[in-house]
Amino acid sequence: MRSSRLWRALLGVDKRTVIEEIEFDDDGADGEVVVAHVRPRRGARGRCGRCGRKAPSYDRGEGRRRWRGLDLGTVRVWLEADAPRVNCPTHGPTVVAVPWARHAAGHTRDFDDTVAWLAVACSKTAVCELMRIAWRTVGAIVARVWDDTEKTVDRFANLRRIGIDEISYKRHHKYLTIVVDHDSGRLVWAAAGRDKTTLRRFFDALGEDRCALITHVSADAADWIADVVAERCPGAVRCADPFHVVAWSTEALDAERRRAWNDARALARTEPKRGRGRPGTQSPPRPGHEQARKLKGARYALWKNADDLTERQTEKLAWIAKTDTRLYRAYLLKEGLRHVFSVKGNAGKEALDRWTSWARRCRIPVFVELSRRIVKHRDAIDAALDHGLSQGLIESTNTKIRVLTRIAFGFHNAEALIALAMLALGGYRPALPGHA
Repeated sequence: MRSSRLWRALLGVDKRTVIEEIEFDDDGADGEVVVAHVRPRRGARGRCGRCGRKAPSYDRGEGRRRWRGLDLGTVRVWLEADAPRVNCPTHGPTVVAVPWARHAAGHTRDFDDTVAWLAVACSKTAVCELMRIAWRTVGAIVARVWDDTEKTVDRFANLRRIGIDEISYKRHHKYLTIVVDHDSGRLVWAAAGRDKTTLRRFFDALGEDRCALITHVSADAADWIADVVAERCPGAVRCADPFHVVAWSTEALDAERRRAWNDARALARTEPKRGRGRPGTQSPPRPGHEQARKLKGARYALWKNADDLTERQTEKLAWIAKTDTRLYRAYLLKEGLRHVFSVKGNAGKEALDRWTSWARRCRIPVFVELSRRIVKHRDAIDAALDHGLSQGLIESTNTKIRVLTRIAFGFHNAEALIALAMLALGGYRPALPGHA
């Protein structure tokens, strides 16, 4: 085997790269290093680093520069070459493209792809220790790999049924808007922000023709999502998320529980204090105090599904049914709304009609208000009952993004987090160099 062929295999470069000299340095600041002096072959020279087109020479740039390559065992590897500039008709003076690295990168393609694969599969500590780079460098590499990958794939091909949601990724109310394909289960788009302008960017990227092909859109009841979907995909069926609708009833139930708790506390303040009983005995608790104490601990008994209640929680509900019929009625209303989405279809719509009529005259203000909210979003709720579409897949994607957010803590910007999410959840994880 010729040495040039061997070194190309070891350095991870292709035939467009000429290896001029291999230098071993064991006295550098980084310890032992291998420096490969390389240059592009004639056909790969003089191309713009951004668009890859041939362009006339401009100047020598900043002279020779280095790119970090994959280590050879425990020895660091650097590729060194001239980095002149060309005068691109489109991009102006630009550093020439090199076949072994991406534009504006300080690492080879194989190094970038390996780091991106590890960032998806490993903890940040493992990536930094193994590759001997800073975590912010990992973020820049991931963004660069995704930018390169995005140019070669069609994320929006065969997009018909989508789910739209928002997720917080940092403190101080920083959010991402995400779009997931219900049919493939993949994340297809994400961007920083959660408003109409942000969501319109997705539909702009999708294009008018493909917007017309969208048949179903699932989302929560946020107006900024509904308005943009109605504007860009007027023919799509909008489905309300059952989980969010049931969550409205849970919130209303909790508001009613707090009302009952506050009433019990107010009653306790009006009760006269009781004197001490006989020596060695405790005076019986006052009814108001006892009621407030038990209601404070009833939250989970009221929230949980009836099938998941423990024996103690079942007893708590039985106690509520006897002592506070209004709160128990609120609990039954919550369970009734859950039943609507468990039966689905026409049976679900008929059950929702009965539930709305009951809630409207239940004399519990928060549920009367909820019945109005249900009526406002009735078309989207009926669509969810007919088509069985929910945000379950999107919530699962959100959970995975939260895990990635913890891994990506320290990335310089949201673009790096989005790139990591697209590589991990969009189905575009880079292959390890040398692996099939």
